[in-house]
Amino acid sequence: MITVLVAARRPATRARLEGAVGGSRALRLVSGPASAPLAAQVHALRPDVVLLELEGEPVEPALAEMADPAGAALVVLADAPRRLLVDLAMDRGPVRAVLPRDATAGELLAAIEAVAAGLVALHPDALGALRSRAPRPARAAPDADQPLTAREIEVLGMLAEGLGNKIIAARLGISTHTAKFHVASILAKLGAGGRTEAVTIGMRRGLVVI
Repeated sequence: MITVLVAARRPATRARLEGAVGGSRALRLVSGPASAPLAAQVHALRPDVVLLELEGEPVEPALAEMADPAGAALVVLADAPRRLLVDLAMDRGPVRAVLPRDATAGELLAAIEAVAAGLVALHPDALGALRSRAPRPARAAPDADQPLTAREIEVLGMLAEGLGNKIIAARLGISTHTAKFHVASILAKLGAGGRTEAVTIGMRRGLVVI
């Protein structure tokens, strides 16, 4: 069960976000006194994920307050995931997802599940901002320091079977969005340009047996 703390200035916004979290059987909402500083609530409740909504707040002070999140992953919601916000957020260790404030409940839940699994989740708008930070390399080099997790090896085996994201998600009991995140992580770690190449590399490394 993933525990989630929602932090939002306006009660109506907080209620909407808490409603989205409370609607998932995989998540458990935790909350403290609204008047207590966010950092104090995090250290007292020890959530797995903090859903932080930035509405008219200066970005840097809000993120600085979460500099020591007691092990929680941070999902940031903002008006527009501009380049400045993405640069600031992704340079902060606990920030694992950047979404627009009007993100759908499905997008919120997918991001929460992803960051709780140790992945990074970006909305397409935020991804566009991130791409502008530096020239795109022709091919990402494999990350030898990050071996595939047991779940990623399981997903890689399903890719070898030729299964799509929806079937993978159904077999594992996860959302399609989370399945996509697993596939993306596998490609990045193996330095593969696509699913077929990932399977080929996996077979060569003994991660896939057909």
